[in-house]
Amino acid sequence: MTDNKTSDLNKQYLISVSVLTFVLPVICTILQMEISKDPFSFHLLGKWFIFSAVGLRLFLAGIKQTTNPAFTAKEIFHIDSPDSLPIVRELGFANLCFGLIGIISLFLPQWRIVSAFGSGLYYGIAGIQHLIKKPVGANEKFAMVTDLLIFICLLIYFLKMI
Repeated sequence: MTDNKTSDLNKQYLISVSVLTFVLPVICTILQMEISKDPFSFHLLGKWFIFSAVGLRLFLAGIKQTTNPAFTAKEIFHIDSPDSLPIVRELGFANLCFGLIGIISLFLPQWRIVSAFGSGLYYGIAGIQHLIKKPVGANEKFAMVTDLLIFICLLIYFLKMI
């Protein structure tokens, strides 16, 4: 990372978030349709979206934040102080919990609406916080956009399922 707060987007971060948020849910939906001969449905896409964009993404982010909190502090929030690392680690604990709910929802369908509600609020509030703060770097801007997109998708899912 450079000292410039508008540093370039971390390519590994871009790829992993993009795959987990957009690519994997679509691939899994198509595979289930082909293998099980299930017709396309919003519910089917939602199942894989919650598993991947919520479950896997937040669980993996939680692992990263608990084991290497400096990445999130420096690359996303541009905070170089080691004083921030315990707070980022606690954020990681929350991400692990939300992520596990999303992962378990693959096996317990009744958990999907709970995951959509809780994680949707989480993503929405995080995205709005990024927006209000006015992101200073490409990584934070990407986090803001994907957080808000996931929030919208989860809100739609929640509203269609209640």
